[in-house]
Amino acid sequence: MQPDDLTDHISKRFNEDLEGLRNSVLTMGGLVETQLSKAIAAIVNGDSELGLKVAKDDYKVNNLEVEIDEECSRILATRAPAASDLRLIVAIIKTITDLERVGDEAEKIGFLASKLAAMDRPADSYRELRNLGNHVLHMLRDAMNAFARLDVESSYAVLREDELVDEEYEMITRQGITFMMEDPRSIKRVMNVTWVARALERIGDHSKNICEYVIYMVEGRDVRHTQLPDVQPDQGNDEHS
Repeated sequence: MQPDDLTDHISKRFNEDLEGLRNSVLTMGGLVETQLSKAIAAIVNGDSELGLKVAKDDYKVNNLEVEIDEECSRILATRAPAASDLRLIVAIIKTITDLERVGDEAEKIGFLASKLAAMDRPADSYRELRNLGNHVLHMLRDAMNAFARLDVESSYAVLREDELVDEEYEMITRQGITFMMEDPRSIKRVMNVTWVARALERIGDHSKNICEYVIYMVEGRDVRHTQLPDVQPDQGNDEHS
């Protein structure tokens, strides 16, 4: 094999390795989305068995994180990537950490779903949790789509959505305090609802983090801990539903 051919071969193998990494992250994201969707369904439908299954299946998410992390370490050690390739690998390592934590929150929601299923259910079947859960699920899905396409504009949209999720979480918390004051017998159930809402709010944060990594991959700048208008000054003129 000639030197130029060897260089092309190595370059091709490296690109294949990177593409394989990206696909593995998307697979992990799909699994986490499924876990979260099932956890929300367990809450809404009062399905204790489904909730416990979600909690039991968390090991699958953990295993994927370990596999991807090991592959990233191998590439860093053998390929010595530079510039944008290095940013990609760093972003992948951070992304799978957030996805693993989303899996942990889904596991927690699964356990709480099994507890709530054994309690008296409100007439609205936890409508506020269903709405917040679906909002966060769409955020996570949009974050993974942004990762797949390296879509900066979609990433900024998810960052804006996180503010709305925070507002929904605060509303549920305030309602919970009111319910507990009016009927002390509801304290245990309301506390479980509040913990579910908190877990969902954290998933929104992790989805936001993933989009910040996408911006880092594409633009090479760190927008964490930065106010959104400072990150994207022109977005104030955009309207979003």
